[in-house]
Amino acid sequence: FNLLVGAPLTPAPSLTDRRTGRYPPLATLVLRSLMGSLERDEIVAECEAQLVALLEAGISVTHIDSHRHTHALPGIHGAVALVAARRGLPLRRPVESMRWFPGHVASQVHRALIAWAWRLTSAGVPATRAADHFIGVSMQGGDRFAARFSAVLDALPAGTTELMVHPGHADDALRTVDAYTWQRERELAALLSRPVGERLRRGDFALIGFAAL
Repeated sequence: FNLLVGAPLTPAPSLTDRRTGRYPPLATLVLRSLMGSLERDEIVAECEAQLVALLEAGISVTHIDSHRHTHALPGIHGAVALVAARRGLPLRRPVESMRWFPGHVASQVHRALIAWAWRLTSAGVPATRAADHFIGVSMQGGDRFAARFSAVLDALPAGTTELMVHPGHADDALRTVDAYTWQRERELAALLSRPVGERLRRGDFALIGFAAL
């Protein structure tokens, strides 16, 4: 679910810059969410419209998450959970254990803020399916990704775990909307590497999709 890049598919004044009709920066969205100035019905309509656009493009939707975890924010969490519950889709629960790589302070702060927002906004939210655990922010970091990803695979907790990764190729279009660029290429190389492939096939865990939750 995208609330940060480009423009919405629906009329959504509370989600846009009124001068341009495009989404505002993350800081502005966060401020609006904390001030209670986001319109729930607009968020529901936009989430539904994005799902319909994906389905019409022939893309099978397996679950809902959001760019930069914006679905954890006040005023957004409940609206997106409502759509997920209506459609029977799992919704990412972006609460990540602080035990992963405790020396990475920036990552710890990032994880703590997301977890705080999620727990703050969870009361009264429609029930949705999710993996038992989520690991993603703590693995980010470009050249550190391969080692961290391997360490996570060797220490997965019991139950189901969603692993968030960002493989891709950096081009000019990406650079205009996201600072996480060359790091995506490092992640892609690591995920396609022979050691990771062999580790995934070792047999001590199973790779599943969201339909199996």
